[in-house]
Amino acid sequence: MLKEAMTATNISRGEERVIEQDYGLPAYVLITPARNEAAFIQNTLDSMVQQTYRPRRWVIVNDGSTDDTAKIVQAYAERHPWIELIHRAPRKDRNFAGKVYAFNDGLERVRNIQVGLIGNLDADVSFGPDHFEFLAKKFVEDPELGVAGTAYFQGDWDSTRDSFEGQSSVHGACQLFRYQCFLDIGGYQPNPAGGIDWIAVTTARMKGWRTRNYPERYFHHHRTMGTAQRSALGAAFDYGKKDYFLGGALVWEIFRVLYRMTQKPIVLGGLALASGYCLAALRHMERPVSLELMRFHRGEQMRKLRFILGSILRLQKVQPYLPAETTEKGLSRNRPL
Repeated sequence: MLKEAMTATNISRGEERVIEQDYGLPAYVLITPARNEAAFIQNTLDSMVQQTYRPRRWVIVNDGSTDDTAKIVQAYAERHPWIELIHRAPRKDRNFAGKVYAFNDGLERVRNIQVGLIGNLDADVSFGPDHFEFLAKKFVEDPELGVAGTAYFQGDWDSTRDSFEGQSSVHGACQLFRYQCFLDIGGYQPNPAGGIDWIAVTTARMKGWRTRNYPERYFHHHRTMGTAQRSALGAAFDYGKKDYFLGGALVWEIFRVLYRMTQKPIVLGGLALASGYCLAALRHMERPVSLELMRFHRGEQMRKLRFILGSILRLQKVQPYLPAETTEKGLSRNRPL
């Protein structure tokens, strides 16, 4: 096991002292692509400096921001040597491939650091002080765990209550990978239309790794998903397109639309979701996933759907936070940390 140095901030003097502490946990690094996140990034920075178990390095990639993102980060980097700020040139478009390119720039800065875990952390989240200590312990407890995260809040929306993603889904805003798993999946794939975090986690399961989000901890997502430059209905429309090009089954989408109609904005959100899916299908939108991954994904969806419908037929309450067993068919990996 690795001995880690934990840094603690003396807020009154603005100085930093180092406390040696043997956690018996795998070392980790984090990478944060940040583009015009001045409104939220201080929440993330404050959460990280308060962590009980800190990363060897946290690289924040200023992805051509035109606001005060870099200025805010620089102030923290000057006080905390484990925070590094790097810059990318400004770009006109905002797309998900750009996020991957920014992440990969950060990855180059940590390649020579010996760690067991690597993570993506978005610049618009906040969380409790033991967040990463908790996650690192999970990798020690489960040698087949490839990707880990936690439940999350977004306004009054709760991922364990208001979504059927289930326990095996790990939200891209805070994903921690076992390094070998990250290598096995080939890292993040630069798909301009999105789904990069979903592709990574689903590919990990397809390759035999276990993926988990743990409801014992939460993070707070401060920006509504998909609304960086879109309205709520526009985001729902985009999610419908994404459901199609990521290979989602039509029957699953029908049930998803019906459920979405019961959520705010009532009816309209579901119609927007359906419109996005149907338009993408009519246009035969190119799918950035392999046939193997698409079949694997649809198999998971059908197992989830059978579980949900079976619960309804047995007159049992359907729990949106679906247990991982509803999708997993068994694992064959047994890799040491």
